[in-house]
Amino acid sequence: MILEDKRILITGGTGSLGKVLVRRLLSGELGKPKQIVVFSRDEAKQHFMRLEYLKRQSATDDVIYRNFQELLTFRIGDVRDFHCVSGVVRNADVVFNAAALKQVPTCEYFPFEAVQTNIAGPENIIRAIREQNLPVETVIGISTDKACKPVNVMGMTKAIQERVFIRANLDCPDTRFICVRYGNVLASRGSVIPLFHEQIRNFGPVTITTEDMTRFLLSLDQAVDTVFTALREAHAGETYIPHVPSAKVTDIADVLIGDRPIKKVITGIRPGEKIHEILVSEEEANRTEDRGNYYAILPILPELRASTSVTPMLNQEYSSGDNLMTIEQVAALLKHNRLMVEDTLNYGDELLR
Repeated sequence: MILEDKRILITGGTGSLGKVLVRRLLSGELGKPKQIVVFSRDEAKQHFMRLEYLKRQSATDDVIYRNFQELLTFRIGDVRDFHCVSGVVRNADVVFNAAALKQVPTCEYFPFEAVQTNIAGPENIIRAIREQNLPVETVIGISTDKACKPVNVMGMTKAIQERVFIRANLDCPDTRFICVRYGNVLASRGSVIPLFHEQIRNFGPVTITTEDMTRFLLSLDQAVDTVFTALREAHAGETYIPHVPSAKVTDIADVLIGDRPIKKVITGIRPGEKIHEILVSEEEANRTEDRGNYYAILPILPELRASTSVTPMLNQEYSSGDNLMTIEQVAALLKHNRLMVEDTLNYGDELLR
């Protein structure tokens, strides 16, 4: 059990992925950790997450007094602050870096803010390990399909994050730095499905930027599955990518609208938005191996590759515009993930019936 008695740090642990990651870690499926530290800068989100963990409806200040003695603990801080990061990384065996600015329009309008969180934050983790010679075993960077052939600031900064983590294997050879990259997560904050739900609840219209747009789709648990598989199997410098289906955004909207008299409106592509997302580029396809339900992109730096001989498993880029699901398959996928969507959004099931 790879995480048995390990000390785990999750930066950005109060986000959509962080919450599911914590739930799965607490289940003990990879072993019972010694401690799980959620590190983020939002005290309100931490407070409510702590209450949920303690199964408390409300609380006075007493809930925080024993914080550092609990299996699940919370630390206020920012990945941008080196001293703050240094203080939490020094007690970790495994680090999941989920802290990010990830909303595409926000990053376009505040690009340097994205640089500080998505690039300088990871560099602070690496610097702490390198300069203090910390015995961290593994660092996993959470990335996105937008990092592949990026056209927006969010994707550009995530692409640099990947390279920063991969390069860190040379400076910190006792720590394994790996990445995961995946597409649109069902029901995560900022994704298309919560937006469509809200628009449907308000009787429309449902806004779609272009009729041709496609997206990869996976659940939060599938995202965590990818993280856990990489943790178990990935070699230093590798990036793991799940085999996932893709769909037209118009089909997703039609399934959620059903027979309701709600209109769809085409609004035009937003700044920094792609029609099709890509999980593996043409260049990366030449160094991509198939690992069961996942692809593994081998590191771009030859010093990090275990072997110079690679049998590429892809002869073209892995795009959301290829091998699209039918609308019936989209409906089945959303129905299969109905309970997860409801739990995340606190909606009734009438929207997905």
